[in-house]
Amino acid sequence: DVGFDPLGFSDIFDVNVLREAELKHGRICMLATTGILVQEVIRLPGDAFSAKFALDAWAQAPRGGMLQILVAIGLIEMVSNRFAITATTMFQNPARVPGDLGFDPLSLGTNPATRAKYELAEVTHGRAAMMGLSGMIHQMIVSKQPIIDQLLNFRPITEGFKVGGAAGNLGY
Repeated sequence: DVGFDPLGFSDIFDVNVLREAELKHGRICMLATTGILVQEVIRLPGDAFSAKFALDAWAQAPRGGMLQILVAIGLIEMVSNRFAITATTMFQNPARVPGDLGFDPLSLGTNPATRAKYELAEVTHGRAAMMGLSGMIHQMIVSKQPIIDQLLNFRPITEGFKVGGAAGNLGY
C-alpha cells in the first residue's frame, strides 16, 4: 500500500481483498500476455487450434475445453482459499496474506528481504501486464493484425479509422 486511492475504494473494501484481487488479475494478465505472443508462433495441432490471431482463437476453441478451464480455475480458487471465497470470509484467518497460496517450490520467500523484493516486483509487473494486455487487445481490434505480425509487417491504419478531437487536428 502506497497510499494512492483517489476513488476511495479502501474506505469501502478491506485492503487485503483489494490486494488479493490486484495480484490475481496481475497474474492472469502476465499469463495472458505471454499466451497471446506465444500462440502466434507455436500452436497445438488440429483445426481447433489453428488461429494465429488471438481474438479469433478465443471463438475457435472447443467449448468443452473452455468449460474445463473454467471448472479448473474455480476449483483452484476454492481449494486455495479453503472454500472461504467471499470478500467477507476470505480473510477471517488473520494469518492469511493476500496472494499467498502457499506455493513456493524454490523457497524464494524464506528470506524476508528477498520476499519483500519479489512481492513488490510481482505487483508492479502485474500492473504493467494489465496495461500491456489492454493495449494489445485494443491494438488487435483496431489493426486487425496479430501483435508480432504488426511489428514485423507494419501497415498504417487508414481505412475506416478517423481520430477526432485534438489528435485529428494535429493530422493523426
